[in-house]
Amino acid sequence: MGNNSIAYWVCQFVGWVSFVLLLIFVFSADRTITNTEYSIFASSIFIGIGITHLYRYLVLRYDIPRKSILTQIIIIIFFSLQKANIFFLITRLLSILLIKNFVTPGYKEILTNLISLWSVFLIWNLIYFSFKYFQSYKQSEINALRYLASSKEFELSNLKSQLNPHFMFNSMNSIRALVDIEPAKAKEAVTKLSSILRTTLQMNKAKEISLSNEIELVKDYLSLEKIRYEDRLTFETKIAENVLNIKIPPFIIQSQVENAIKHGVSVLPGNCNIIIEAFKLGEFLKIKVSNTGRLNNKTPESGVGFINSKQRLEILYGIDGTIFISEINNLVVVDINIPLP
Repeated sequence: MGNNSIAYWVCQFVGWVSFVLLLIFVFSADRTITNTEYSIFASSIFIGIGITHLYRYLVLRYDIPRKSILTQIIIIIFFSLQKANIFFLITRLLSILLIKNFVTPGYKEILTNLISLWSVFLIWNLIYFSFKYFQSYKQSEINALRYLASSKEFELSNLKSQLNPHFMFNSMNSIRALVDIEPAKAKEAVTKLSSILRTTLQMNKAKEISLSNEIELVKDYLSLEKIRYEDRLTFETKIAENVLNIKIPPFIIQSQVENAIKHGVSVLPGNCNIIIEAFKLGEFLKIKVSNTGRLNNKTPESGVGFINSKQRLEILYGIDGTIFISEINNLVVVDINIPLP
């Protein structure tokens, strides 16, 4: 039995017991209640539960909560009257059968009783339908959140799939440049690439990975590129020990390093140094990828890797996940901010 069913039966029992106790209190103010009358009052609890439970079955059977508001209002009013009439007839019949010398009440008293019962069943209806509305609204919210999560998951998968061809193209380009002039280095590069691909296949399955895993991938990639560029490319990492296990989106650093290679050492006549830093700053993980070079492009934030990273940060962390690019002292600096858990 689910929590909703338990709550329903508890409310049914408590509600009808309270109603009957109220009736006993009202009747006992005028006269002494006999044992037979007490038994009829007790029976009224189960009569009320039976009538309303049958009504609930019909409501669910014909999916009344999904009908128009006007239809529901008509049903609530009509069935409140009918349930009150049935309750009154059953309890009145019990009274006639069990109470000796039963005195039939006048029309005024009967009407008063019916109006009271109509009010009780109307209140029951209003409470029940209000609960169904609340339950339906909550379920709609849950479904909306599930849909949003599913959409975000799908979007993240698409964004990650954009990076793989981009990454593969850059890596194969590096190897192609070595095949004719330095076959031994090309062979070493292929070995590096196979190791990197093995890592990326594992990372592709995850929405987030540890910073340490991302750094290992970046180091392997830079080692591959260093085979091609030799002394023209140098790199260093400055990673604080207390941030190594923090979760980040996969390839978030990798894609910025690829941009640094593409717009740095591959086009600069001299040497290029890439610096990767990660540390805590307030309530954020701060990641910086710097490379020798200048921002010649008027729209440096329009690259595939940068836009992809920006979108993934927004999906995962909302407005708290940000990425910026700037030029400081002949260094192109990408700043990534990820909120700490």
